[in-house]
Amino acid sequence: MSRPEASKADTAEHIEQDNPKIVLAGKIIGSVLVLLSLANALDLYRAFGLVLINEQLLAVILGLALATVFIVQPFTRHTAKTRLPWYDAVAAILAFGACTYVAINYVGIVATLFDKPFSSVAAATIIVVSVAECLRRTAGTMLFGFVLFFLAFGLVGHLVPGHFQGREVAIDRLLIYLGMDASGIIGLPIGVVVSIVVPFIFFGNLLNASGGASFFTEISAALMGKYRGGSAKIAVVASSLFGSISGSAVANVVSTGVITIPMMKRSGYPPERAAAIEAVASTGGQLMPPMMGAAAFLMAEFLQVPYTDIILAALIPAILYYVSLFIQADLYAAKENIRSADEMRYNVLEVLSKGWLYISPFVVIIVGLFTLNLQPQTAAMYATGLIIPIALVFGYRGVRMHWTRLLEAVGDTGVAVTQLLMVSAMAGVVIGVLNITGLGFALTQAIIELSGGNLAVILLLSGAISIVLGMGMPTVGVYLLLATLVAPSMVEAGVPPIAAHMFAFYFGILSMITPPVAAAAFAGATIAKADFVKTGFAAVVFGWPAYVVPFIFALSPEMLWQGTPFEIARIFVLSVVGVWLVSAGWIGFFGGRLSAVWRLAFILAGAACFVPGSAIPGGHLVDSAGIAAGIAIVAARLFLSRTKVVNA
Repeated sequence: MSRPEASKADTAEHIEQDNPKIVLAGKIIGSVLVLLSLANALDLYRAFGLVLINEQLLAVILGLALATVFIVQPFTRHTAKTRLPWYDAVAAILAFGACTYVAINYVGIVATLFDKPFSSVAAATIIVVSVAECLRRTAGTMLFGFVLFFLAFGLVGHLVPGHFQGREVAIDRLLIYLGMDASGIIGLPIGVVVSIVVPFIFFGNLLNASGGASFFTEISAALMGKYRGGSAKIAVVASSLFGSISGSAVANVVSTGVITIPMMKRSGYPPERAAAIEAVASTGGQLMPPMMGAAAFLMAEFLQVPYTDIILAALIPAILYYVSLFIQADLYAAKENIRSADEMRYNVLEVLSKGWLYISPFVVIIVGLFTLNLQPQTAAMYATGLIIPIALVFGYRGVRMHWTRLLEAVGDTGVAVTQLLMVSAMAGVVIGVLNITGLGFALTQAIIELSGGNLAVILLLSGAISIVLGMGMPTVGVYLLLATLVAPSMVEAGVPPIAAHMFAFYFGILSMITPPVAAAAFAGATIAKADFVKTGFAAVVFGWPAYVVPFIFALSPEMLWQGTPFEIARIFVLSVVGVWLVSAGWIGFFGGRLSAVWRLAFILAGAACFVPGSAIPGGHLVDSAGIAAGIAIVAARLFLSRTKVVNA
């Protein structure tokens, strides 16, 4: 996929128009990039006696990624590349040459870094400029603008008055620090992508190419198609399964939505709601372990905790997210009398008999991580080693993957990950500028002072900032930016680090369904032929629990598996009950259509269940009152529905 953020149809159109030789060249270079990354994940370099400093490998892979972008991506985005202009060829050679120079001479460069030799300054300048231009070509002008802003601040930040004044940094010192230091471009973000994310993306591409996507869609239909509102429930299940490994909310929408959105419309869902359901379900895939849009790996590195801790922390909020979508889909279907998805009826046993082998790679990953304590990339490689023979020998429904498709998957992965690598390099620029100028500390203090030290205000400000900064950005870019700009202020205010990072990540992802950008919602609207603005607001309405859950786990870390088993179970049960009650009032149906008074009663009872019991004085009493009120309201509604005295 040469333009990851474009829709599938749009991307296919560009590939058809692009010069096949250019596409092939990009895939060949991308294949080398992927193979180097997979060799690193398998620790083959050490096995063959080749000892590399991590920054040397990162520099080579960055050079390959930059060269791929200059060759494949046109200067003007979303246009066909029918030929390779001379300036792109020169830029590719210069970028790869500069990165290769850094890789070969890295030990000597580090030793003479403070002397700022001309060769190092020149190579660093080429790398920084190339990263900025390649970011513009792959991720768009918004992130390009971020890079320019931080580069400008690095140069003139010492002239900014007030709290945001930075340290004065010479331009040659800044360029060398950003282009060659481990705290800059070839630092933590790009290192995580190379070592962990690329193997998982390759695994996901192989899974889809081998028929795994069809299996997950059909098993979702087999499980949910026979129930009321079955088409919406199929969308929720399929999107959660596919989204957990796809790494992109928009890619998830256009992959599963081309099937689920028309199906929902035929079942009776209005176009805007059908598109909104798919967009919200696909966005949730980024919050679902094991991959979480690749942000889980980065979060583990930022927090210096085991990857399994991140998975456990994300599990309850993700389950709660999808439970809420199921409840709302069911209540809406009951309210509007939407039938089951008869066109997608599959037998569960029949689907499993044809594709049960596709479950085994996930078992390998889970067992490898939680039982064998393997590194994430090692578990991913074991799963990949299992999916290859499954695809080549068995396939799905008798359709086996040809070995040439395996080679294509390597090249496709190489081209696709260039955007992630550019975004990670961008994060390296941001982190580098924050460190060298002292801006990071100033931002944290500014948010705390603006909020007056009030935790609730800090959380509201952080949520709003996260949504704004996340608009139009890919998942990895969202998290990397927010982890450096927003999360530290919450940690400073007393929020546990894992809760602060997860909070920022959640709200950054919610920019995918929050107008005015709402990229996932608008992708769904395109498929549904629905109004963009109405779809965006429908997505916010349907996805309301996602705006509430982060506040719960920020104030009650028990939801992130930080507490005793009883406390964890208690907060989970209370949250599920709260979601159910509020959803009934929100949708306006429980045992029949609800009047305004009944709807308000349901919402208030559910909101009381959401109150973190240990976070505020008397919180446990509020929780208990919410449960008691919920039981009374549900019992009353059930009694009225049975006696057929239901208010219209």
